[in-house]
Amino acid sequence: MKITDLTHVIYSGMPVFPGTEQPTLEKANTLEKDGFQEAKITMYSHTGTHIDAPAHMLSNGPYLDNLDIEHFIGNATILDFSNSTIKLIDLDMLKPYEEKVKNVDFVIIKTGWSKYWSDSKYYEDFPSLDLESARWLSQFNLKGIGIDAISIDAMESTTFAVHKILMPRNIIIIENLTNLDSITNEFFILSILPLKNKDADGSPVRAISIENI
Repeated sequence: MKITDLTHVIYSGMPVFPGTEQPTLEKANTLEKDGFQEAKITMYSHTGTHIDAPAHMLSNGPYLDNLDIEHFIGNATILDFSNSTIKLIDLDMLKPYEEKVKNVDFVIIKTGWSKYWSDSKYYEDFPSLDLESARWLSQFNLKGIGIDAISIDAMESTTFAVHKILMPRNIIIIENLTNLDSITNEFFILSILPLKNKDADGSPVRAISIENI
């Protein structure tokens, strides 16, 4: 069995969606002063590698704590577009993967953009789904769709139309994945367990893949 961490580390000054405050991590207690260590962590619910609940953008959508725990683990596969120079992933690019998509709970869109983490280019020109491809994916019985970029919508989007196509189907969205090159199997188990807080519109996750080797 091979377990791979697909999660970016959370730290002060890390990349966040433009307009969002960066997280702060402070030493609240120390061994020297208090005899124990404890940190104060302040951050938004969509910081780092995280998942979006349907309630993130839908007024009647479920929060993460409304979804069964099984919604956050299942069979997954990667659709690799990291060698493409096309900015929008269209239906013609997805169709060859149809048999794979039919047999999984999670689809991961690999763009290769995680290599630009901590660089200003991370926010620019990453491949994302077009509306037709999002509608096509929404017809499958998927628990979630992930991407190794800051959004599954194009950066310039103000309507977040891809999110709003997927979310009515209770398809959760996983953003800012990393280390996808380390996954070697065509199919693997993906675990993206969120914090269990009330009315969670999103949550940082410790995303991992589990492969049989």
